[in-house]
Amino acid sequence: MKEDKLLGHDPLSDSDSILSEEYYGRRAAPVAAPVKARPTHYKVICISMYTRDIEDLDAKVAELKRRGWTKANKSQLIRLALSQIDLDKLPTPRQ
Repeated sequence: MKEDKLLGHDPLSDSDSILSEEYYGRRAAPVAAPVKARPTHYKVICISMYTRDIEDLDAKVAELKRRGWTKANKSQLIRLALSQIDLDKLPTPRQ
């Protein structure tokens, strides 16, 4: 084939963009999600616990759920324990 008869650009190579713009309308520019303020009434923390203590905690949560407290979780149980502890009743540690 002679060079002068060849097209310099394939008109069908842009068919997806032509179809999407002409028949389906132009795509809207992506809108960035608004930045939400972080909650200030709680913080996520990480603590270490012995595996036996974690097993006990899990068992207590499972028992609460068995008794009907369907939304019981480890955080709730720890918060409950913290609210009930009386530091004045703890024995003085031996050093």
